[in-house]
Parts: sequence; C-alpha cells; structure tokens
Amino acid sequence: MFKPVKKTRVYEEIVSKIKDMISQGKLKSGDQLPTERELSEVFKVSRSSVREALRTLESQGYLESRQGDGTYIASQSVETLVQPLASAILSKKDALAELFEMRRLIEPQLAYLAAERATPDEIAEMEKILSVQEEQISRGETGTDFDKTFHCTLVQATKNQILIRIMDSVMDALAESRDQYLQVEGRPEKSLVRHRELLNFVKAGDKELAADIMREHLEDIEISLFGVKGKEEPVKPD
Repeated sequence: MFKPVKKTRVYEEIVSKIKDMISQGKLKSGDQLPTERELSEVFKVSRSSVREALRTLESQGYLESRQGDGTYIASQSVETLVQPLASAILSKKDALAELFEMRRLIEPQLAYLAAERATPDEIAEMEKILSVQEEQISRGETGTDFDKTFHCTLVQATKNQILIRIMDSVMDALAESRDQYLQVEGRPEKSLVRHRELLNFVKAGDKELAADIMREHLEDIEISLFGVKGKEEPVKPD
C-alpha cells in the first residue's frame, strides 16, 4: 500500500517552479528569463542546478536559448504537438519490448543527425560527461545518471525540438530498465565503450557509422535485459 518517497533533486524543484509560473501565466511566450547567476540568487541554489534545470526545460520545449541573447519562454506549439505522444510513451513504460522497438527506429537516426549537426561545444560537453561517467565506474558505481545525460546531450545536438521532447519522455520511461541494465556486472564498462565509440564518430562527422554504433548499443542493452532481442520478460541479473 505504501511506496518509498521519491527523492527530489534541486534542479527538479526549479523545473517545477518555472513550469508552475508558465502555467499560471506569470511567464509568457517570448519572456526572457533572468541570467543563471540571477536565478541562482533568487532560488538560493547553485548555478549548476539552475543550468541543469534550464537544460531540462529546453529539452521539454518550454524554453529556447538564443545564442548571445539569453533564454526565453518558448511558444508551446512543440509541447502541444508532442504531449499526446509523450503521455502515450509514459503510459507504456512497462511494455519495454515496445519501447525498445521504438528506440531502434528512432535513435540510430538521432545519432546520424548528431554527427551531422553537433557543435564543438556539444562535443566537448559529451566528452566531459563521459569522463565523469568513467570516474564513477572506476569507483565501482554504475554511472547511471551520466549514462542518461550522455544520451540526452546527444539528442540535443540534433537541434530537433520534437525529437528532443519525445526522447525526454522515452528516457524517463526507461529509468528503471537503465538501472537494471547497469547493475549487471561488466555492463557499465561496456556502455562507456559504446558511448566513446559513438562520440568518436559524431566528432568525425561520420553519420553512417554513428548510426551503426547506436544500433549495436541498443541491441547490447536489449540482449542484456531480455536475453534475446525483443523478448517480453527481462532477464534478472544474478
């Protein structure tokens, strides 16, 4: 009857507050947000928490960043278009085989687009993420959060707001299976290797090989979770 209380991270609280301000009309389409420094002072949190919150809100279609000009409240056209599909994805979170089928259709193409469109700053950010993931794995941790962050940053590099929003919902729906996959001995290291291979091809602008590596990465995960690709019941780790 009772379930554990979900721990809320600081950036998630900021996301919730800004969403509330948008829904209440206190922030409207086209309004410019204060700077990261100003927001950190208002919310009394670190700038890194503010930065993560803004990145999350942008990935969900609530904000848009204008190079050299600041961050603005976006029109809700993307969110309105994607929300029904996002809701359907979240309602299907227990049907892992279907979600992975969807990932096989979409994510290789995301890797293809990232290899075509990623900026030097985005590539540097992904390199930084993988360095932290490697540090965590070397300490015997799973690196789960940074595994997700790498995929999310890769999607951001496509510059396609609809795909970004869809994949944000997919990543949320797969949180439990990601934790399960990375608990299997040797899997965190294998995931890191795949990520590095993928980033190398993105950096080189090799779209076809980036897509191939993403496809292989997804197949690795499916085999680990289901025993064979597409099987309904996950194989529990020893």
